Amino acid sequence: MRPPLLYHLYVGATAVLVPFFAWIETRKLRAAGVPIVRAHEKLGHATAMREGSGPLIWFHAASVGESMSVLSLIAEMGRQMPRANFLITSGTATSAKMVANHLPPRTVHQFAPLDAPGPLRRFIRHWRPDCVVFVESELWPQMLRLTRDSGAKMILVNARLSETSQKAWKRRPKTAAFVLGTFDLILTQNDEMAQAMVDMHAPADRVARGINLKSLAAPLQQNPETLAKIRTSLKGRRVWVAASTHKGEEEIVLRAHARLLLDNPDLLLLLAPRHPERSKDVAQLIEDQGLSARIRSKGELPGNRDVYLADTLGELGNWYALSNAIFLGGSLKPIGGHNPFEVTLSGSGVISGPEVFNFSETYAEMTQAGVVRFVNDDAELAEAVDKMLNDTALMEATGRAARDYVRGKSSQTSTIATRLIRALHLQDEVR
Repeated sequence: MRPPLLYHLYVGATAVLVPFFAWIETRKLRAAGVPIVRAHEKLGHATAMREGSGPLIWFHAASVGESMSVLSLIAEMGRQMPRANFLITSGTATSAKMVANHLPPRTVHQFAPLDAPGPLRRFIRHWRPDCVVFVESELWPQMLRLTRDSGAKMILVNARLSETSQKAWKRRPKTAAFVLGTFDLILTQNDEMAQAMVDMHAPADRVARGINLKSLAAPLQQNPETLAKIRTSLKGRRVWVAASTHKGEEEIVLRAHARLLLDNPDLLLLLAPRHPERSKDVAQLIEDQGLSARIRSKGELPGNRDVYLADTLGELGNWYALSNAIFLGGSLKPIGGHNPFEVTLSGSGVISGPEVFNFSETYAEMTQAGVVRFVNDDAELAEAVDKMLNDTALMEATGRAARDYVRGKSSQTSTIATRLIRALHLQDEVR
């Protein structure tokens, strides 16, 4: 297909602006503690070698959630194809840190190159990917076209675009058709998104419904030593968890905790904000509510305080292990929710606000399975937590439903891996 004028203009603009964007991106990574040599991966300068004589399968994801969602899939594809090697790219320092601790065999991580001619050509020339799997909404025009031009097979999985993004692509039908036509297969999260892709001029015969890959993720990692220290400090106190909260939600959570303390004076709230850099502001909210706190990033243990502010990354697995009453944030404000599978993988049900449009079908399934309860304000949140803590029959039934739900989803990993292997024409690599 002939490139539309808008694509040519975009290529020209990125070629001119690449020094500016490179400065911004490397500065951001350096501020997050990424070594300068790794920050330069954004410019296509690889810091690892292409290993092995088998095919290289490149997975590209945007950030933490998308990156973690494909690790189990990579592991299963690697099990079926022992000669294959894998590359996973993402854009943030947080995702790199999280992925580094969970890399499957024969897999390396690199930061994704900027969507500009120079960085992309350097990247593709070094890695020579045989196949590429893009995750969710990663539709960078040059990355897609240059990768396609290299001869690599390409799939978009877990495809999901916001209504705003859909409208923007629909206003540029020629460019949308040019970009989406790079894919050999587009697997969406649901039927509605499949139709949206076709409406955006994706080739209808290459669009199909898949599943939400986040349901295939492995359980979050736990640290036995950390858990032992926390439990010793708690001395038998009960805990409820508010995880991945955003600005405007902590106030609601803290009011709910104040209500709970009236009848449960020894109860601890373990509060884990989505963005740990907001720790100082959240600590002030705790103080304003008249509650006492200890802070994880300072190396403190909860002791006898009202709140334990867990302002660190990569420890949600520990916190989920401490309680069966877990509220998942990003849901009391119009943010769209966060991955509820991580909670059910811990064997617990989910308490959630109503704003979960990014996971609407998932929450519908979970509601039917009996593993989620929705709340709208601090009073309802306090009531839901109180019931989960004090109603033994409800707690056991919800935990049992969560485990059954997880078993049903995890069995699909092998099926999805096989589907991708066939779509990428890698059947000869299966042993």
